[in-house]
Amino acid sequence: MNRLSRPTSAGHVVRTAATTLCVATFWSSAASAQSSQPDNGTESQWSLGLGAASTQKAYRDIDRDNTPIPLLNYENKWVSLSVPQLDVKLYSGQSLSFRLRARYAGSEGYESSDSPYLAGMDQRKGSFWAGGAAIWNNDIANISAELLGDASGNSKGSRFKLQADRRFGVGSFGFTPRLGFEWYDRKFVDYYYGVKASEARVGRSAYQGDSSNGVQAGLRIDYSPASQHTVFLDFSVTQFGGAIKDSPLVEKSSQSTMSIGYLYKF
Repeated sequence: MNRLSRPTSAGHVVRTAATTLCVATFWSSAASAQSSQPDNGTESQWSLGLGAASTQKAYRDIDRDNTPIPLLNYENKWVSLSVPQLDVKLYSGQSLSFRLRARYAGSEGYESSDSPYLAGMDQRKGSFWAGGAAIWNNDIANISAELLGDASGNSKGSRFKLQADRRFGVGSFGFTPRLGFEWYDRKFVDYYYGVKASEARVGRSAYQGDSSNGVQAGLRIDYSPASQHTVFLDFSVTQFGGAIKDSPLVEKSSQSTMSIGYLYKF
């Protein structure tokens, strides 16, 4: 059954919008940053744009999400805003930055109407995540790390991510491969991929999740015909660990996303 033929609730619309904004988080910051050095000046910078994202989640019988995304980025000496992520800069040097981070992530959530297999499951809500982050830009690669906890209390979980990327410029084009590793604690996995006893059905057994991980590989291609204009295309695949793959809710062991868009830097 195609998703367009299913009833659409207000909660589903809000969650879908939040999911696409999570994709916009990466793009609004990364596509506008043409320098490998963190911005520690006093002048503010901001950019606006539009794009589209297509995401295939790992859940059984779930359709691909194809949604337009707004892009917004604002940065000065003290803050970095990339909707729906906000960083407060505790320290920013020429190559090293420490930050407090808050982000809304709706991409892990679902409603029972999203897939026939999820019928009878309770809604899994997206959450606000808060914690700390560090960014180290060096001659070999840009290294970032973050440790976040579920500030909304939905999963009561925590997550840690480590990522490396580097941009290679060829004329007006840029190619940025990236590789990331993310760890999810037991509470996170159990909330988003577990099956409670009250949700068990024939063909869907109860399942209690354990801590797990995901490995992400991606490539961003950007084109800047002028300093204020950037067009981009991004591909990424996340391969999940055993505790997520073993969930009866999961059909595939990976999740893929493709994004395309345009940014104007003021």
